Amino acid sequence: MSTTPETPKKTSRKWIILLIIIVLIACGVAGYALWMIRGLSSASPASTTAPATAEVTVPHPLFFPLEPFTVNLVDRASQEERVLYVGFTLRLTDTQTQERLMKYLPEVRNRILLLLSHQQQDVLQTEEGKTALAAQIRTALNSPFAQGLPEQNIADILYNTFILR
Repeated sequence: MSTTPETPKKTSRKWIILLIIIVLIACGVAGYALWMIRGLSSASPASTTAPATAEVTVPHPLFFPLEPFTVNLVDRASQEERVLYVGFTLRLTDTQTQERLMKYLPEVRNRILLLLSHQQQDVLQTEEGKTALAAQIRTALNSPFAQGLPEQNIADILYNTFILR
């Protein structure tokens, strides 16, 4: 150990060297990152022979909201009346289906009301029952409204409200 304290010149020299090393490492990392980004963005000659992938376009969602339905459900065993209040929105795949649903809205509501009135309250209390009901509604609405018309393209039934009392 030496008895002479380090001079401020020696300590400042150490900090300058340390700072220069840190700056060089940072520049090296930045240069490597830039090189990788440019390498990824430019296509290599080998990749030009591979088939080009088409850009995936996500279609805008097409929804058809319906006013909520209120239906009496009768439990056959106890003859007790229950009320089902359900609201949902239809997810459609094309605008032609939307136009047909608007044109035949009274028939749409009739099909749904008839289907809902035949449901059993103990089945509708489960998640599987609600999922099965959505599948039944989709099946009922997908069939053509009149002879010569195409089937509807309903992708999904989305519940907004589901109250069973």
